[in-house]
Amino acid sequence: MEYENVRVIENPVIYLNLSKMRDKNTDSQGVRIATRKITRVLLYEASKNLPLVDKEIETPITKTTVKTVEEDINIIISPILRAGLIFTDEAIDILPQACIRHIGMYRDEKTLKPIWYYNKVPMEAPNPEKFYIYITDPMLATGNSLIEAIKLYADKNIPMENIKVICIMAAPEGLKNIHEHYPDVEIITATVDEGLNEKGYIIPGMGDAGDRIFNT
Repeated sequence: MEYENVRVIENPVIYLNLSKMRDKNTDSQGVRIATRKITRVLLYEASKNLPLVDKEIETPITKTTVKTVEEDINIIISPILRAGLIFTDEAIDILPQACIRHIGMYRDEKTLKPIWYYNKVPMEAPNPEKFYIYITDPMLATGNSLIEAIKLYADKNIPMENIKVICIMAAPEGLKNIHEHYPDVEIITATVDEGLNEKGYIIPGMGDAGDRIFNT
């Protein structure tokens, strides 16, 4: 099944590391390493929307004109705590000019609704078209937390096409939920799984991503 504005990145490196993440016998260190390898591939794909400009430089041999990322933009990485933190180191390596703005929510296990506990997003956004946002969370289950996160930036009039959601495993229910609220926000993921169980966990998934990544 195809999902509008959802990009599933198919790559042997992703397949290899997805299998390690899902395996219940993979320890936390193994899960973290596999997650970082996948996030690097996904971040490269997500950053394809950054605007490019021509710049003249001088190599050891001669002057030349090269393409580079426009300097006059604001790149923001917003990991949803705590599992989304795993994206941070890779993001800073790939986009050292990016600003990290953490979003803290946890899910009420009865209602499956997000409960806020930390918000580092309050900021001015002059020239909102110059802002490029990457919201990261390994698991897109119900999509409720990501909708709240997107709203923080949508309320600042940042163009929807400048906001990307990056996850590793997504459930159809979550994809549908986000599409109904923010149809123009692109979702980049490594896989779309079967669905959710009665507790709101992704099937087959990997269990609780935060617990498995941070050994808690």
